[in-house]
Amino acid sequence: MAGAQVKQAEAALNAAELELKYTVIRSPVNGIVVARNVEVGQTIAASFATPNLFLIALDLTKMQVDTNVSESDIGGIAEGKEATFTVDAYPGYQFAGTIRQVRLAPINVQNVVTYNVVVSVDNQDLRLKPGMTANVSIAVAQREAVLKVPNAALRFTPPTADKADRATSGGKPAKVKGGGQAAGASKGATALSRTVWTEGPAGDPAPIQVQTGISDGLATEIVSGELSEGMSVIVGVDRPKGDRSGKDLPPGFGSGGQKGSSRNRGL
Repeated sequence: MAGAQVKQAEAALNAAELELKYTVIRSPVNGIVVARNVEVGQTIAASFATPNLFLIALDLTKMQVDTNVSESDIGGIAEGKEATFTVDAYPGYQFAGTIRQVRLAPINVQNVVTYNVVVSVDNQDLRLKPGMTANVSIAVAQREAVLKVPNAALRFTPPTADKADRATSGGKPAKVKGGGQAAGASKGATALSRTVWTEGPAGDPAPIQVQTGISDGLATEIVSGELSEGMSVIVGVDRPKGDRSGKDLPPGFGSGGQKGSSRNRGL
C-alpha cells in the first residue's frame, strides 16, 4: 500500500509540474517583440479562441515588401528580378531589393485583379520598420546606350490643314538623346511602328517612321529609323490665344455652348 501511495503522489506531482509549466509563455523563435497585445494581470481564456499575445519579428535585418502588381503588368514579373522602392520616412533615398516570390492567388478588388509580389531587401542598418508604406518600381527590361526620344514626340499630331500655316511657326522642339539608359515599363521589348515629326525644309512638320522599343514612361527607345542623336523633334505647338477655340480645350474647360444657370441662395 505504501508503494502505491508513493507512485500516486509522484503522478500527482508530475501533473502539477506540467500545469506549472503552462503558466510560463515562451516564444517558439528568437526575435524582437514588435507588439504586445495583453497587459500584466489580464485574464486570457484559451477555450474560446487562441489568443494572440505578442507579435514577434524573427529577424529585422532581413525585410520583405508585399506589393500588388496589376494583371496587365504581371507578365513581365519573375523571381530574381531587381526592384527599387522608396518610403516616406526617407525622402529622396532609394532602396534596392530582389523579387523573391510571385504569388498565384489573385486579389480582386472592385473588378481590378492584382497579384501579390514579395520583394526581399537587406536591412542591416535597421532603417526600415515593419508596416511602412513603400512605392515599388520593378524593371522588367533594360537597355544600355540606346537612342531615345521624349514620349511627347510620339504623341504629337500636327494641326489640321487650315491651321498648319499658323502652328508650324511656333513648334516646341526637343532633342533626340543617345548614349543613355532606358528601363522599360511593362510594355515589353516588341518593336512598334510609330511616327515622329520633325521640321522640314519649308518649316512644315515632316513625318519620320521609327520602330520603338521599351519605355520608362518619360522616354522611349528608338530601335530603327532615320532619327539620329541630336536631331530636333516636335513635341507640341504654340498657338496664339485668339486662335484657340472651345474644342481645343480639355474636357470640362470653356463654355462648350452651355449657358450657366443662376441660382438664388438664401442665408
